[in-house]
Amino acid sequence: MKLVVTGSIAYDYLMSFPGRFKDHILPDQLANISLSFLVDSMSRQRGGTAPNIAYTIALLGGKPTVMATAGQDFSDYRAFLEQKGVDTSGIVTIEDDFCASFFVNSDLDQNQIASFYTGAMAHAATLNFATHAPGADLVIISPNDPVAMRQYVTECQEFNIAYIYDPSQQIVRLDGETLVHGLTGSAWLTVNEYEFSLVQEKTGLSEADILERTGGLIITKGEKGSLIIKENMRYNIPVAKPKAVVEPTGAGDAFRAGFMRGLQLDLPLEICGRLGALSAVYVVEQQGPQEHKFTPAEFIARYEENFGSEPALAVLTA
Repeated sequence: MKLVVTGSIAYDYLMSFPGRFKDHILPDQLANISLSFLVDSMSRQRGGTAPNIAYTIALLGGKPTVMATAGQDFSDYRAFLEQKGVDTSGIVTIEDDFCASFFVNSDLDQNQIASFYTGAMAHAATLNFATHAPGADLVIISPNDPVAMRQYVTECQEFNIAYIYDPSQQIVRLDGETLVHGLTGSAWLTVNEYEFSLVQEKTGLSEADILERTGGLIITKGEKGSLIIKENMRYNIPVAKPKAVVEPTGAGDAFRAGFMRGLQLDLPLEICGRLGALSAVYVVEQQGPQEHKFTPAEFIARYEENFGSEPALAVLTA
């Protein structure tokens, strides 16, 4: 199964606020909100939804193809991904622009306030699967230029390419009709708990309505784990135990990566979910969405520590 990952390619500027945002937000002044948070630290990391997902798939032994647009500052980043086992042949460099930039501030409760600069991502709609990532068996359409996301959905629908619809951070930019178009016919819809509520509000669809339109639903719930729903079966996936909680940026991408790698290996859905849960924990323990490292053997050992022995995971080291 050839996995193709679409989404943003960006540099992440990660900041830490040593307090809680909620303590500085006045409910009766939301119409006039004006806040500045003095942060203790900032770091620049490789990021973007597409390489975040692809990086963890590669750690798990897969060789995903990324289809995306990047800026003139991407050459070192490309070399890094290729060294890790990611196929970058579907990444097109836009020579007169820079990579997108993601600015995010996290508080003590791991709540986040973020801004995103489009950069080279604005050209993503110039790409298509037939030309830039032929032979795709399973695609994930993760946050990207909104026009490109819709175009990729249409191409998958027209050419019967199985796809995971992952609107997540772009839900605020997408209207209800676009969200319905994206999830209808998808193999999976994946969102977090809050994003699922936004999807329901914007589309007017109930959970049952959504499940009539997509092959399966994944709802991540942070420290409460995740829920996988498919064909009237509901799987409650527990979280893995972190060794430390440092920074949450990219954890959702890692969850999707683990889940996709499980699908690629034709593992049961509960195991796919646990692969996602453990992958996410590795990210939370580091400062940056691509700073975690593990071998398949190390991953299996930690899986067993959290969820018990699972002989089916021997395929990761095959």
